Amino acid sequence: MGFFRDWRRRRLLQREPLAADSWQALCGAVPLLACLSPAERERLRELATIFLAEKTLLGVQGQNLEDKHRQLLAALAVLPILALDNDWYEGFHEVIVYPDEFIPRHEVEDEQGLVHVRHMPLSGESWSHGPVILSWADVEASLDMNGYNVVIHEFAHKLDMRNGDANGMPPLHRDMQPADWTAAFRAAFEQLNAELDAGRETLIDPYAAEDPAEFFAVLSEAFFECPGDVQRGYPAVYEQLRAFYRQDPVTRMQVVHGIC
Repeated sequence: MGFFRDWRRRRLLQREPLAADSWQALCGAVPLLACLSPAERERLRELATIFLAEKTLLGVQGQNLEDKHRQLLAALAVLPILALDNDWYEGFHEVIVYPDEFIPRHEVEDEQGLVHVRHMPLSGESWSHGPVILSWADVEASLDMNGYNVVIHEFAHKLDMRNGDANGMPPLHRDMQPADWTAAFRAAFEQLNAELDAGRETLIDPYAAEDPAEFFAVLSEAFFECPGDVQRGYPAVYEQLRAFYRQDPVTRMQVVHGIC
């Protein structure tokens, strides 16, 4: 099956790649993608081509998804796997897009065994072995390069879920040490919570303090959107994310734009 999948992907890239002109226009218009080198943009185009062929992107409640919307979603979704491959997104098939925040129905069991129904507006959600769900309004709000990116956030959850439930530790590469990852993230998580308890302003979204899974997802957003902040505020975490994603956004931005 792996051989056939790889053959099918190579054939797709030869016969039906995303159009180069529209792709370059997209990358030039989105600040986060404009930071990529020409070689990285081409690699991203290949990953996005495969992503769009293998996933169903479905607009609901009147949300229309034109080709430009699909390409944008695909580009942001595959940025985290730019130095990896599409296999990291196996196990689900759909991306569902609402026009704005959506309100799912969740049942939560408390310590006494009572089940409570929660209705809370969300901008994004990732289901284990199920779809990624996004708010288009929040996708558009993710383009300002201010540390918020709902697409990267939800796809970071998908990476986290590859070895079970989301717990803040995705499957690590063989050259990475779980003890190093745990030590870096635990110290940073405690640092964030201490800053919140003291009423101090934090470098990243305070929602990261919700639990280790959200901490990983929020830091993944910040790693790509404002990597200098992560490197300065959480240097050990930055090194772990750099090793996991096999990307160095700080260096990338310095080389391409002389910023960060």
